[in-house]
Parts: sequence; C-alpha cells; structure tokens
Amino acid sequence: MILYWYHYVMKLINRDTDYAVRALVHMAKSPQQISSAKVLVDDLHMPRAFSRRLLQVLSKKGILQSAKGKGGGFSFRKSPKKIKLKDLVEVFQKDFIKTRCIFKKKICPDIGTCPLRHKIRGIEKKVIDELAAISIADLIKD
Repeated sequence: MILYWYHYVMKLINRDTDYAVRALVHMAKSPQQISSAKVLVDDLHMPRAFSRRLLQVLSKKGILQSAKGKGGGFSFRKSPKKIKLKDLVEVFQKDFIKTRCIFKKKICPDIGTCPLRHKIRGIEKKVIDELAAISIADLIKD
C-alpha cells in the first residue's frame, strides 16, 4: 500500500518540487551551515542553472536566505520543521491537485453533480492533508 501511495504522489510532484525537496533535505542535515549551489549540484547531481533558479525561488518565498560573496550560499530562514511538503508544492506547482473534468476537450457538463468527481475531490483533500503534515525535518528522520 505504501508503495502505491509513493507512486501516486510521485506522479503528482513535478521535477521542480522534487529537486527542491531533495535540496532542502540535504541542507537540513547540516542546518547551521551555508550551502552553496555548487555543493548541491555536485552532491545531488542537479543541473547548475536549474538548482540556482530553485534556490532563488525558495529565497524569494522566505524559505531560504542567501548570502553573497566568498563563502556565500543559502541557509534556512524558516526552520525545516516548519517547511511542509504542501508549501513546496504550492510554490512550484500552484494548484497541482485539481480534478480536471474534461470531456472531448471541454469542461464536462456534469461537473457539479458527478459522484465520481465528488469522491476524487475527497481523495485530493486527503493527499493535501498528508502533504501538509510532512515537514522537511520529518524526511530526515526517514
């Protein structure tokens, strides 16, 4: 069952969110240190330009802070205990989990009364609640 949910969630999380989580987990293992983009690129095998963009977005959103110059890099502005997966998904994917009821390239006419859509929306809420309960600090424990 856990493997099923893992595959389900991994299909919901895009590449940006996945790499952001990896970077933050890596950084959280030494939260007092400043992590350079180069170290993250080397350790996580991320494309350099891609990782710099992710780190800058996380900095703009108040999750990380940046320090320029020699010995500069990124550090946590927000505690890893307070950074939830749901927050990261919202940063990089906006409304990643909305049921798109499309029929023949148009919105389904039964969108308001469809019993399947109602059930799927309940599942989506459970997934969102689960993501809101998992912090970066929790992922280090695993």
